[in-house]
Amino acid sequence: MRALREARCFLAIGFHYAAEVPTAMNALEKRSVSALASVYAMRMLGLFMVLPVFMLLGKDLQGATPALLGLAIGAYGLSQALLQIPFGMLSDRVGRKRMIYIGLILFAIGSLLAASTDSIYVVIAGRVLQGSGAIASVLMALLSDLTREEERTKAMATVGMSIGLSFSVSLVLGPLIGSHFGLSGIFYATGALSLVALVIVHRVVPTPHQQRASADTQPAREMLGRVLSEGRLLRLDFGIFSLHLVLTSLFLVFPTVLEDKLGLASSSHWWFYLTVMVTSFFAMIPFIIIGEKKRQMKAILCGAIALLTAAAGALSNLRHSLLFAWIVLFFFFMAFNLLEASLPSLISKEAPAASKGTAMGVYSTSQFLGAFIGGSLGGMMLESIGVSGVVGLMVAVLLIWLLVALTMPTPGYTTSFMVQLQQAVSGRFDDVDASLRELPGVRDVVIVEEASTAYLKIDRQEFDEGRLAELAFVRQGNSL
Repeated sequence: MRALREARCFLAIGFHYAAEVPTAMNALEKRSVSALASVYAMRMLGLFMVLPVFMLLGKDLQGATPALLGLAIGAYGLSQALLQIPFGMLSDRVGRKRMIYIGLILFAIGSLLAASTDSIYVVIAGRVLQGSGAIASVLMALLSDLTREEERTKAMATVGMSIGLSFSVSLVLGPLIGSHFGLSGIFYATGALSLVALVIVHRVVPTPHQQRASADTQPAREMLGRVLSEGRLLRLDFGIFSLHLVLTSLFLVFPTVLEDKLGLASSSHWWFYLTVMVTSFFAMIPFIIIGEKKRQMKAILCGAIALLTAAAGALSNLRHSLLFAWIVLFFFFMAFNLLEASLPSLISKEAPAASKGTAMGVYSTSQFLGAFIGGSLGGMMLESIGVSGVVGLMVAVLLIWLLVALTMPTPGYTTSFMVQLQQAVSGRFDDVDASLRELPGVRDVVIVEEASTAYLKIDRQEFDEGRLAELAFVRQGNSL
């Protein structure tokens, strides 16, 4: 989920850096970024289209119970969580595009398996197989291979916005396709999208001449302990876990309430979701800007969690008014979109130097685990207690997250900055480290000796990039 994101995983980064990176992508980079963004979007679109209709259409499957339907919704999250980092590391050995081919083929097979059955158990197996094509980290690694460091942030923002758009579109297309072709039609469409993505990777995405390990995009085993011991990051990981647990739980109850309690036919759900998603997206943008520009991210974060908690609690009182249901969902997704956009930016700021890729890998794993737990545990609560049980689960998790957020330190306002070093500095890395730490605005330095690269954490309000030109060990024209 993600979704979202891996759901809008880099949206806030796009806002934050749009005015800071004046360079332009070359033709190869534009082609690579647009192609990979479309692959990302089609994969997410396929995963998300089933969300707004599965509880309505899946109840006709053989053996279906609320608990099993919930498990089917969240099942992909378990295999995604388990395989996300291994897929990325395997791509270092066997090649990026080969692992992407394997992932998309697994995704297509899982989609076709779920489409060709009327058994809930086979659908669950298909969803697990869909999730086993865990190629998000591989796509980001390939993006790293095909773009220059100074264009990386814009590339990530483009991919992130395509994911956000795909989620919004999925809430419209899912009910439309489902009303005409049923649940199997959605899964067949999902399989077709994965095959189209396969063709794009093969025919449009260039094959890199060499694979380059990037601490900004790829997890590394040696960084894992440092990331898992950092309390600030763990709080954010719990945040994305909670956010996607709540999102998955929402779709266990909301579509049924719309149809059974409020009388809105499933074929008309698309316009309800469309108006909510468009308005809530634009409503959250000013808060992103205020949080970044005024350095009020903790206040914005806590306020959004509180709003999400209130909206989740209001889900138990939607029986009489479609307008009230629209307002509740509007505030839910305004808060959700804001948090989905803010959390990756905070991970980027809080990750130790040279550990962003590992931090994002743990973050993504937490996100998918949240989707799995939200579906499976939420489904059990729905079966044993009813809608109030699912709403109680959502509110309880959000209240814990709010407490965690209120007690966390104010986030830092640093960002990653990479500096290429002259080959001649070999053996003098301690002096290089000390010189870089003396620059105003530099908060942390990690030097990767074999790559002649220094990763800095900097405060852009204090850092003067021009000072790097005064350092003899810096390779000019190659810093980010």
